[in-house]
Amino acid sequence: MSNGLNAALKTKTINGWKLFWLITGPISIAMVIAMMGAEISSGPAVSSMIQLSVRCAVPWLYFAFAASSVQILFPGPFSLWLARNRKYLGLCFAAAMAWQGLFIVWMVTVYSDYYIDEVYVLRDAIEGVVGYLFLAAMTVTSFMPVRKHIKPGHWKLLHKSGIYFLWAYAFSVYWWNLFYYTSPVWLDYVYYWGGFLACCLRIAAWSTKRRKRAEKNAPGSEGQPAFAIAGYAIIGVGLLAASIGSAWRPMAEDMLYGYAMTRWAELYLPYWPFEPFLSLFVIALGAYLTTKVRGFAVPERAL
Repeated sequence: MSNGLNAALKTKTINGWKLFWLITGPISIAMVIAMMGAEISSGPAVSSMIQLSVRCAVPWLYFAFAASSVQILFPGPFSLWLARNRKYLGLCFAAAMAWQGLFIVWMVTVYSDYYIDEVYVLRDAIEGVVGYLFLAAMTVTSFMPVRKHIKPGHWKLLHKSGIYFLWAYAFSVYWWNLFYYTSPVWLDYVYYWGGFLACCLRIAAWSTKRRKRAEKNAPGSEGQPAFAIAGYAIIGVGLLAASIGSAWRPMAEDMLYGYAMTRWAELYLPYWPFEPFLSLFVIALGAYLTTKVRGFAVPERAL
């Protein structure tokens, strides 16, 4: 069965540039049809197009973000396909976000009063600009004529930093939709938990690599049960927190906002003070504790 799946996933239609066009073609058609329906005749109509373009883009970002982790955790035909097409899935995200960029420019230039009165928030604008700068740099450096002029370490730093920033932007949007605004739609739940799962896969893959590294460097090492128990308990707390953000968000805001020394961060620093990611920080701490080892065990013959 795996051989059949592997063969199916190697079909040219769902690999490489053909996969890219298979995804971006329908997205572009959907954008044009939606533009005709909305007529782009008002600020709210353009805003709805911005929202639609993001919804078309986010799944491909999540797939690209999780690709390397899936390969570590679940090696097999699908993970190989995902890794093989990670670049093209990322470019699908970039293409859909290009539509969003068009609609944003349209709103700012044609409906500037609506943008300033109803949409504009300085830190949101900073997050968006930084995100687009990352996306443009990552897109350009995905092609070998440009990539070959960049040191591998610098390329890796750019793409890792960029994909985390872009994932954070998408994930935080849907966290706020669920736990701050009062009328989330079902797709907000799908995209929130999709982004959450993608990051948890990253954390799990990091934990797996950390364990394997410890086993390789210290063959006689063993886990520390107390740390492992505490780690799994903390992971459980993080999972619970991820589910009930609206319950603890007001208390977190009271504790994290309003300090003179962080006022600049509240105005200018993207995502500060990181409320959407607090549960994931807790889960990452728990994962770290589960991988703690004692170090080298003393061989019995030496006793």
